[in-house]
Amino acid sequence: MQPIRTAEIISVGTELLLGETVDTNSAFLAAELATAGIDTYWALRVGDNLERLKLALSGALERSDLVLLTGGLGPTDDDLTREAIAAVMGETPEIDAELEAWLRGRFSSLGREMPERNLKQAWLIPSAEALPNPGGTAPGWLVTHTAGDRTRLIVALPGPPRELYAMWRDHALPRLQLSGSDLYRLTLKTTGIGESHLADLLGDLLNEANPSVATYARADGVHVRVAAKDDSRARAENRAQPVVARLRSLLGDHVWGSDEDELNELIASTLRQRGLTLASAEGPSGGLLMETLAAAPDALSAYRGGVLAWAAQAMGILGMPRPAEQGHSGEELAGLMADAARETFTADFGLATFAWGRAGRPGEQAGVSEVFIALTGGTTPTFRRLEIPASDAAWQRERMTVAALHLTWAYLRRSAPAEQ
Repeated sequence: MQPIRTAEIISVGTELLLGETVDTNSAFLAAELATAGIDTYWALRVGDNLERLKLALSGALERSDLVLLTGGLGPTDDDLTREAIAAVMGETPEIDAELEAWLRGRFSSLGREMPERNLKQAWLIPSAEALPNPGGTAPGWLVTHTAGDRTRLIVALPGPPRELYAMWRDHALPRLQLSGSDLYRLTLKTTGIGESHLADLLGDLLNEANPSVATYARADGVHVRVAAKDDSRARAENRAQPVVARLRSLLGDHVWGSDEDELNELIASTLRQRGLTLASAEGPSGGLLMETLAAAPDALSAYRGGVLAWAAQAMGILGMPRPAEQGHSGEELAGLMADAARETFTADFGLATFAWGRAGRPGEQAGVSEVFIALTGGTTPTFRRLEIPASDAAWQRERMTVAALHLTWAYLRRSAPAEQ
């Protein structure tokens, strides 16, 4: 059999088309295939309809060496993946005695009687090999399809991610003859530059094929991904290095991290390594900043705690003046909130987000929120002012939180431990 070089993913289930279930399986499999050096050029979702499933599968077999189907392996009448594969292959499914015995034994071990409708999960066709499913009752299929001098493979996987991940990695992937190529990927994460400006900066690099360079707008900034393919990972990495070096030179201080780096984790681990702590107080970010900081693995040693204080009474508890009083600016009030958090929790740093009330201030632009972020406790306080358009509240909170994390991480990056 020729090595697998191209693949296609078909996600099965009407619930995917209705938006009732998010298709995370396709993203997982696409990443797995890329790591294995296999190109995925097509991915589609198909509802629980036999004719449309047959049409999708037939087209996929014309285009790709490997077709992965996820979902539709349950016992009910609307689980049609096996029926579609059998029809396209021109074969009739029959109950496999070993699969039936395994299936009945699984139900028995759970103290349950197996419904007869579950027998369809023991089906096999002559061109299919069963893939074990230790986590569920739906075995997968590995089907070999030969037409002329071309051989194609079909892998049918269960829909529940926990079952799919285990079946793919432990039973499907080891049975495949891969292309022999390998992929090297590196993602540089940037801030302070928009995607269109970044595209202008990168220029012809975005037109290269191997290594390829692509940009993606994300909540924490714009990500720049470099991918190179060769017959080994070492050769692929060597192929990518000149492009990576050029990207780092072009992007400079805009790069704040890479690959799996997350802002909250970088902040917490750096604070822990330096023996420092952080506390927070927030208003407009609505508790999201507190939640994000607390989620970092090193939070227990680096993050002392936070408070949500957007009402005058709560600010009074922190020892702060009412925003409308004393003639304080928004920046000053954010700084006072950060100091109050730092003192309340006996932390080295205080981080705060503050915004003027809904009524705004005289001359404030309609539909724009004025937000102030402050980090205090270092050699000098650090501030940032944002103008955030009125939009979805969750998006606004996310943007404020990410801005506060970027402010903190930028300070920690440029500050030597001796300065603290």
